[in-house]
Amino acid sequence: MRGILLLLSLAFTLGVQPVMAQVEVNRSVDAQGKKYYTPPTRNAVNRGLKFLAERQHPDGSFGSGSTFKNNVAVTALCGMAFLAEGSTPGRGKYGREVQKAVDFILASCKPSGYIISPDSISHGPMYGHGFATLFLAEVYGMTHRKDVRIKLEKAVELIVKSQNAKGGWRYTPESKDADLSVTVCQIMALRAARNCGIFISKDVIDRCINYVKKSQNPDGGFRYQLVRQAESEFPRSAAGVVALYSAGIYEGAEIQNGLGYLMRHLPNQRYFRGSHYYYGQYYAVQAMWQAGTEYWDDWYSAIREELVAGQMTTGSWRPGSANCVEYSTAMSCIVLQMPRNNIPIFQR
Repeated sequence: MRGILLLLSLAFTLGVQPVMAQVEVNRSVDAQGKKYYTPPTRNAVNRGLKFLAERQHPDGSFGSGSTFKNNVAVTALCGMAFLAEGSTPGRGKYGREVQKAVDFILASCKPSGYIISPDSISHGPMYGHGFATLFLAEVYGMTHRKDVRIKLEKAVELIVKSQNAKGGWRYTPESKDADLSVTVCQIMALRAARNCGIFISKDVIDRCINYVKKSQNPDGGFRYQLVRQAESEFPRSAAGVVALYSAGIYEGAEIQNGLGYLMRHLPNQRYFRGSHYYYGQYYAVQAMWQAGTEYWDDWYSAIREELVAGQMTTGSWRPGSANCVEYSTAMSCIVLQMPRNNIPIFQR
């Protein structure tokens, strides 16, 4: 597995496709998908996706409440949940919902490339831009639509221009500082765009890697900003490991120490609905999926049990700290569907 991961990392750097390695990975993933995606898990996801489909607004957006109504980040994540099921724009069980979500995101793209809805401007709009760009990249990779590529290229250009001198990103495109949480959103979007043929400068990636590595604490976890000496916390530490994976770093002390820190926070019922719970689990399940069987077996079994047990009778999941039920439900569906391996950015 490590040899395969190194081939994939090399492919990201050089722009080549390791076909034979990918074939072997897909065979392994298919077998694991059948093992882990159990009937109760499938039932929970089906109920969750049904709930989301019923909550989509007429304009294609998702989100509720004063902060997250018509939000591009929530819309993108709901769209990703449907992509994980196997639907694509106009095709599949939720093809209509995906298409409407794409239409809303495209309509939210400004001439500058900024993806933002005037009806839902939070304190950190670059989160929304990052998730929306990621969603467009996955859609473009599946459809090769010219209109999507045009908006995607502009969105990527804005991310590249917004990287600060230290190599990270912050809440707005004009910000001079950076934090790890926003940074992982942008590097994942860039990786997804690179995967579908959009050019990304190696210098941008290298500066991001340097920023993320400097954000790691001695205990293997990650702090929020370089300017602050802060204790490690689980959600941002999961994001830190995924940021390195997204930048093409699959091995080394930073990865091993980061995984070791995460494993000390194995999901359990006492942790359910902790601070930034869904955010943390979204990144943690990605980290463990990339890390392989040694980590994945224990982690996915635990989070699967926790999420299935925590689903409400409506098919949704409790909103948690974000206070948006569409967000919590989309994140839960994405986490549970990781073994299905349908979204390229999450694939091994």
